[in-house]
Amino acid sequence: MNPVPDFEDLSRRLRACRICRDEPRYGTTLPHEPRPILQGSASARLCIASQAPGTRAHASGIPFNDRSGTRLREWLGLDRAAFYDASRVAIVPMGSCFPGQDTKGGDLGPRRECAETWRQPLFQAMPNLDLVLLIGQYAQAWHLGDEFRDGLTGTVRRWREILASAKKPRILPLPHPSWRNNGWLRANSWFEEELLPVLRSEIRSMFELDHSGA
Repeated sequence: MNPVPDFEDLSRRLRACRICRDEPRYGTTLPHEPRPILQGSASARLCIASQAPGTRAHASGIPFNDRSGTRLREWLGLDRAAFYDASRVAIVPMGSCFPGQDTKGGDLGPRRECAETWRQPLFQAMPNLDLVLLIGQYAQAWHLGDEFRDGLTGTVRRWREILASAKKPRILPLPHPSWRNNGWLRANSWFEEELLPVLRSEIRSMFELDHSGA
């Protein structure tokens, strides 16, 4: 059996990574100085598998340091202190650096080099994970593979089936909490009515167990 990678060592190496600037494998080089962002530890039980840092996260070095983060914390029922507790919550984006923007001012997709290089060892280094939240289509496609067969909406609609599967850690797909998805949330009211109460219950139970030392 291979030894479990050391999360702190991996995170140091990832924060020093410059692949997408110096040795890009796909498309053009990253147009700015990389600033890899992640959060976590070997003891984390919840992982937020997100897309990539935005402009505010890139400027501050803090993941979800914007309105999307405010909404995501509301979805989870966590305050900032709990959300940014790396001993319990990992935040591991598909691309650790802000990828830049397209001609319309929207964020580009996460750099593929990042997941290819770092994602598997990072998850191996978090052996205590109980639940992974797949935020958006990029994380869902990577973690679900062939099970990501009907797009984001269809995948999130199957949340009960996916959460109840035998996979360890358990997986729950979510839309991105961006304000750009306000229309999606209005059109899919079942998300807030049916999925979010279960999500908050899962998070509450997990944090109560952690607090008790279980």
